[in-house]
Amino acid sequence: MTEKIYTTKKNGMTALLLTLLLMAGGIACIVYGATEESMLLFLGLAIVFIGWIPFLGLRILKPQEALVLTLFGQYKGTIRGDGFYFVNPFCSAINPAASTKLAQSGESGPASPIPGLKFGADGSTAISPEMFSKKISLKAMTLNNGRQKINDCLGNPVEIGIAVIWRVVDTAKAVFNVDNYKEYLSLQCDSALRNIVRIYPYDVAVNVDTTGDGQADEGSLRGSAEVVAERIKNEIQSKVNDAGLEIIEARITYLAYAPEIASVMLQRQQASAIIDARKMIVDGAVGMVEMALERLNEKQTVVLDEERKAAMVSNLLVVLCGNHDAQPVVNSGSLY
Repeated sequence: MTEKIYTTKKNGMTALLLTLLLMAGGIACIVYGATEESMLLFLGLAIVFIGWIPFLGLRILKPQEALVLTLFGQYKGTIRGDGFYFVNPFCSAINPAASTKLAQSGESGPASPIPGLKFGADGSTAISPEMFSKKISLKAMTLNNGRQKINDCLGNPVEIGIAVIWRVVDTAKAVFNVDNYKEYLSLQCDSALRNIVRIYPYDVAVNVDTTGDGQADEGSLRGSAEVVAERIKNEIQSKVNDAGLEIIEARITYLAYAPEIASVMLQRQQASAIIDARKMIVDGAVGMVEMALERLNEKQTVVLDEERKAAMVSNLLVVLCGNHDAQPVVNSGSLY
């Protein structure tokens, strides 16, 4: 199904005025016919009885709105653009997602089991205008997908959430190719998120290929957020093309280890940081000891045998690599 523009002009005001004049004429015929007892009475009744039908063809559209029209089940076209239109009164507007509110979109209050009926935060009820309006919004909208628990490529459970900015570009596909394009989009976002996240580790890991070229790389959910978001966007777009939707942007809004392993992974990160810090300290201490021995040998300040050199190296490494400040011991006697 391909979208086609409904061929009509913005002549809603003209149609409204003519219909009002026709109804006024019908009322005048009824009044005159009742007093004169003529056939104008029956003509006026007929005009009033059927004269309201043109009102059904009046349509008002605001900017970035569209209306999909069908006539006795046949798709006639889509009205785009703001204005006051008059269409075939027997055409009906179709939008199966008019009363659908995605739970992830941030609406307040509990979900309503009755489409179009809203529940407020205090439990009050109200009729939603979307329950009667069949207009399709062409604006860019945001789907704030809820957090999902997914296993990464190493099997570690992570919690991740994404925000998807999307819009309707083909109203005919959105209405006729899928049952409900809003629910369809939400489902495809969940599926695409799982397909992409399982390819990446949470953090950089060895021997992991995230690009599919057969070579290990440094891709990760934490360090390659832009790349992951772009792949998620492309994955969703490939799924919703048939629904006439365009994915403008996808962004990761939340990323963390699942609570059951978060503390263990924190300890692992702390241990890795401590090891890296100790390695840097030892490398620096060895360099300082080597420099000290070289300077002593160059100037012949103190001549030490191998045993004394080993003792001095041991003492320097203890002082430089220790967690606490060393307590000096002064030797007032001979070195030997």
